[in-house]
Amino acid sequence: MMNPNSILQSHKLRVTDCRLEIIQEFLNKNIALSHSDLEETLNNQFDRVTIYRTLKTFLDKDLIHKVLDDSGATKYALCAHGESDHDHSHEHVHFKCEVCGETTCLEDVSLPQVKLPKGFEKKEMNLLVQGVCEKCH
Repeated sequence: MMNPNSILQSHKLRVTDCRLEIIQEFLNKNIALSHSDLEETLNNQFDRVTIYRTLKTFLDKDLIHKVLDDSGATKYALCAHGESDHDHSHEHVHFKCEVCGETTCLEDVSLPQVKLPKGFEKKEMNLLVQGVCEKCH
């Protein structure tokens, strides 16, 4: 398992208790987490603004990415790349289990090629597959 300290250092981020705890949650759970998931899990150890700012910093530093979900809540997942991989893509399939409600990144499943009509420019592409995960099957 990756070390939270080395993840922060490789992204040139200062090590703080909040940052360490949040990365550890992503590593432990290995699923997409929302701001409220983190608040609940961290038992009000950090205020909501600190958690929000930490998530924003992680997004800006490309340590996490936003995850498409049908719940309406913004969720985040740890990126599966190193700091040296600047040309990576967050375009991969996400899977949401209808039983447990967990959303998982499927990094090894590629998105289909979509040919857009003339005059349309792609900025981002998401694909959410819903079904039953291996734990709930």
